[in-house]
This record gives sequence, structure tokens and C-alpha cells, in this order.
Amino acid sequence: YNTTVTNVIFEITEDKKVAKQIVCIKDGKEETIDLVEDDLVFVTNGSCTENSSLGDDDHAPVLNTTEGGCWRLWRNIAAQDSSFGRPDKFCTNTNKTNWESATITTLDNKIPPYIEKVCKRNPFSGKVVTGGIVTVKDSSWLMSYTLNRQPHFKAQPDNELVVWVYGLFTDVDGDFIKKPMKECTGYEITQEWLYHLGVPVDEIPEMAKNSAHCIPCMMPYITSFFMPRTAGDRPKVVPDKCVNFAFIGQFAETVRDTIFTTEYSVRTAMEAVYTLLDVDRGVPEVFGSCYDIRVLLDSTSKMLDGKKLKDIKLPLLDKIKLDIIKKEISGTVIEELLQRYNLI
Repeated sequence: YNTTVTNVIFEITEDKKVAKQIVCIKDGKEETIDLVEDDLVFVTNGSCTENSSLGDDDHAPVLNTTEGGCWRLWRNIAAQDSSFGRPDKFCTNTNKTNWESATITTLDNKIPPYIEKVCKRNPFSGKVVTGGIVTVKDSSWLMSYTLNRQPHFKAQPDNELVVWVYGLFTDVDGDFIKKPMKECTGYEITQEWLYHLGVPVDEIPEMAKNSAHCIPCMMPYITSFFMPRTAGDRPKVVPDKCVNFAFIGQFAETVRDTIFTTEYSVRTAMEAVYTLLDVDRGVPEVFGSCYDIRVLLDSTSKMLDGKKLKDIKLPLLDKIKLDIIKKEISGTVIEELLQRYNLI
């Protein structure tokens, strides 16, 4: 605790790259930790949540565009060798990498009916509510929101809901609140959300004031790993010729996965450990769910909330086509699959 790692010092020769020293600031004083080749150093280079700041109902969060400890560490490491990546590709354009999120907690029974009207599910059921993220495509902020199973927190009162809201365009005036999202208090963000939920405009200010609390969070680097990049901008998990050092996380390069997932961070850590310790074990491959008809049918059933195909409202011509298809697949493996995943 109370410690910031500022650099890892390397001894680089033609044959190998060895991490020799960790430089850190502990309780305000610089310290060094000497390393040998048998020590192992794992660095999470970069951070999408670096310099995140919170606001509240009455205060907007401050956009902090300073360098931040995670980026400073990677920059200091990268300055020593080209194989350690190019962090400036990801951390020098906060105009493009920032967006803002917020948690909105409803406090009474006024807002939940508007949520249910959109998602067609009882948000207090303890089951899936929105079923994913609802994007308000007409929103100037490009606002999205989601409710997962409630209660979201163990100590959450039974009559409250916790909603996650975010906006991608923080420097554009809102549709109800005529100012950029990054300048808005939690109270103002709640009003904008209620507007897009369909609450009558004359009821919005009072409802936002007395029926909800909002904690906004400004994140200057949250989409930094989506910035345009080329080979070498992110270092390999174990850079060439490194014997006791590895990068892990979203800004390390591995061929196995797509970033912005927990799995990506786990797989880079596996690759780092197996490589440095010469463990003869493969990193699990990404499950190819998009090519598996069973997964697609099961997902279809869940997206339909368990409804059968016959219960879906379709134009008459499409219903006739569906009946013809049912006759064609009768007694086949296709019929068995549709039955197994509750579609017929």
C-alpha cells in the first residue's frame, strides 16, 4: 500500500533482456528493489481506468488528463527498448479516449415502471432485467444503460434498483440538459436519462431530485485500447529475449482473444507464466461460440425469453413459411435441435 512503481530497469545485451531493478515510491520516498534472473516481474502496462474521478448529485466529476502512474510506468519501461511497445499511441489523446459513466439508484416506485415499459420485464424479479445494454440511438450523448439482476449489491434495499448509465460523446450538449455530459452533475445526468426513458418533461426535475441518486464517473482513458494501432504498439506478453519479465493485461499483445474482456487479461497472464517458467501447458483457446449452432439456438431461445417460434408475432406470409419449414424438418436432426433448445 501507499506504493507507486515508477520504473523497471533492464540490463539489455545482444542475447537477453533482464529486469534488474524495480524503482518505486513508498510513503513519499523513492526505493529500489534489486532483481536477479530467477525473480519474475509481471507488469500490467497501461490502464483504461487511470485517473478516473467521481462526482455526485451536486458536482460534476473533474476530467483529469494528467499522465497517471500506470502510463508513466509503461513509458519509462518503453524508453529502454523498442520491443516494450509504444504507450503514447494510447494515452495522449483523451479527447478520443474518454467517456463518462454513472450509477443511478432509484429510491421509490416512480421510475421502475418506465424501465419495465422499455425492457418488458419486472426489474424487481431477481432475474435478467434489460438483458444487455439498451442504447438510446437518438441520444446526443449516445447514452446507453443497463440493469442486471437486482439486487446488484448484497446490502441493497429491496425497493431500490441500481442502473448503470454511460455516454460516449461527453463534449456534446444533451437533448434535455443543454450542456456537455462532462460538465453535468449527477442530478443533471439523471434528468437526461429520465428524458430518454420517456418520463413526461414536466415531471423530470422533481423525479430526478427526489426519486434517485446518481454518482457520475469520468474516465479519460476508458477506450484507449481501441485507438488505431499497428504491430509493435502493444508489446508481446513476453518481449523477445526477455528472461524474467512479462507484460499482462489489455495492452499486451496476444493472438488468442479480443480485448475488453476479462478472459484476455487471464490468458495473457497464463501465457506469461507458462512462457517464463517453461511450463508445457497450452493457454485455453477462445470458445468459438459464434460457429456453434447449439450455442446460437440456445442464445436465440434466451433472447426470446423462452417463447416458442409459434408464439412470435409474424406477418401472415412468414407464418406460412414457418409452417412449411416445420413440415420439411419433421423427424430430422434439425427438429431435434430446435426441440432441445426450446424453440419448438
